[in-house]
Amino acid sequence: MTQRFAGKRFIITGSGRGLGYAFAERLGRDGASVVIAEIDGALGAEAQAKLKAQGIDARFIQTDISSEDSVAAMAAAAAEGCDGIDGLVANAGWANNVGGKTFDEITVEVWDRMMAINVRGTWLTIRAVAPLMRDGGSVVTLSSDTIYWGPPRLLHYVTSKSAIVGMTRSLARELGPRMIRVNCLLPGLTMGEATKDIPQARWNDYAERTILKRTQQTDDLDGVVAFLLGDDSKFMTGQTLAVDGGFSLH
Repeated sequence: MTQRFAGKRFIITGSGRGLGYAFAERLGRDGASVVIAEIDGALGAEAQAKLKAQGIDARFIQTDISSEDSVAAMAAAAAEGCDGIDGLVANAGWANNVGGKTFDEITVEVWDRMMAINVRGTWLTIRAVAPLMRDGGSVVTLSSDTIYWGPPRLLHYVTSKSAIVGMTRSLARELGPRMIRVNCLLPGLTMGEATKDIPQARWNDYAERTILKRTQQTDDLDGVVAFLLGDDSKFMTGQTLAVDGGFSLH
């Protein structure tokens, strides 16, 4: 473990498993106190236990990011016992098993749920946490490299992730006077618990179409999040950073 984030407190939404857990683990190993904001109670409790077993200061707070009240309660609880929050990774979103329907087959109910979780949820989280952040803090939003190549049969998801890029840019300007930075990470298809049911053929096709010719792992991304939250990126805000092995170039 390093201590580059000693004395820092970071909130990571959707961190009960997958990328969110990998981010929490990396930041905790670097000395931070981490808040696991997760909707699934069992996953959140398990993640907290696993992190604590590694000597990481971790706290699970059950959170539904699509609920204004739930997000507000999470932010207040996360700030208890400290004089501010240093960083937020707005990772939570709906991405699993959402594809397969053409633009005219997606129901209004599914469209609205996608926007409520991915767009409204990201906005509600930042709105609740930003007032509690110390000057010099950092927000990392999560979009997707799909916004660059526009896969078919995934319109609602791609639209929601495109909105997050625009949100990042506007928020960077609004929060900049407080020296709070906002940047957006765009992962590619990443191997992990949340994606374990994707057919092998799709993994093979995606890996073959990357420049680096391999499957993306969570540890290809956690260091980028640490960079965006830390002082090495202290003069970077409002930017989008695609990390997908060169699948998309921008």
